[in-house]
Amino acid sequence: MSRRAAFVYDEAMSRHQLRSDHPMRPVRLRYTYELLESFGAFDQNDSLLVPPRPATETELMTLHSREYIAAVRSFGLGLSSFDPGRFNFNLQGDNPYYRGMYEAACLSTGASLVAAELVADREVDVAFNISGGLHHAAATHASGFCVFNDPAVAINYLLGRGMRVAYVDIDAHHGDGVQEAFYEDDRVLTVSIHESGRYLFPGTGFVSEMGSGVGVGYSINLPLYPYTDDETYLEVFRDAVLPVLKAFSPDVLVSQLGIDTYHSDPLTHLQVTTSGFVEAVRELANLGVPWLALGGGGYDLGAVARSWALAYGVMLDVEWPDELPGAFVALHSTERLRDIQIPQVPADIQRDSRIFAVETVASIKEQLFPLHSIAS
Repeated sequence: MSRRAAFVYDEAMSRHQLRSDHPMRPVRLRYTYELLESFGAFDQNDSLLVPPRPATETELMTLHSREYIAAVRSFGLGLSSFDPGRFNFNLQGDNPYYRGMYEAACLSTGASLVAAELVADREVDVAFNISGGLHHAAATHASGFCVFNDPAVAINYLLGRGMRVAYVDIDAHHGDGVQEAFYEDDRVLTVSIHESGRYLFPGTGFVSEMGSGVGVGYSINLPLYPYTDDETYLEVFRDAVLPVLKAFSPDVLVSQLGIDTYHSDPLTHLQVTTSGFVEAVRELANLGVPWLALGGGGYDLGAVARSWALAYGVMLDVEWPDELPGAFVALHSTERLRDIQIPQVPADIQRDSRIFAVETVASIKEQLFPLHSIAS
């Protein structure tokens, strides 16, 4: 089924640097764009290349406090009007402050709003902002490399358009900031499938976190054991994520497509390949719902570019050639777009990860399926 898709990008989104040794490297956005460009992705009739715009302060304030926004602006100018520690910034930590930080964060958030507008106005079936998906930022502080929480700001925009929103987060890290923003809201279903907080930042995202007030049952978490492979990952996705999404029947889907689930990612431990990632993205595409897609984590730069290029192919319903253009081979340390080798996980760890997954799905079916009138 052909879909009309938009890709929101400008080179300005990839120029900033958090710190010279920081694992979050915005240049990965340029690598993704250039790889897609080499495949002629933006020459397709149903593919739009759309420039971003900065988010306004008013738009940021649909989630973030006025004081926090002012502090980020101050830090980005190199001023000392605020104490960085109050807002969880530290030059040597996860969240360094740097010149131009405010502009970079506003552009990333604005790109997600551009994508949301395109989807809400039905100009496209799906819009992809690879610079977005910064799901850890809170209303009053930075967290986990994230300054402004563009998924939550975009969701607030969609709610303002009268839409019920399903948010699906497949990053290796729990989407804690988005969950927190809508924990008491039954208009937003937040679903996060991630490496368990027992083993990975931010230490949250357990099945017991189900929402509160009218939002009970609308926060769904599927923690996984380290070294979970494609097969187990996709079983959990199909057995627990898809039934809840279909029962919720959203007006619009917002997905965070972090690829730090990748088996060689330096910060995480899941063992997902390009095949597993693409199958999860394809399941989202098959829902047939207006779709806002965002980037997210991913610290193996070659894996990020290849995986997000494949994701945009799914959005367009186009299969890119498997042979990488020569200029990309050295960067990606492979000649192929798709993985051909499956990571070898020891049998005992495979067993443990499967047991863990079975228990997670059973808990979801017992505690959350009844709240959505889903037969288990």
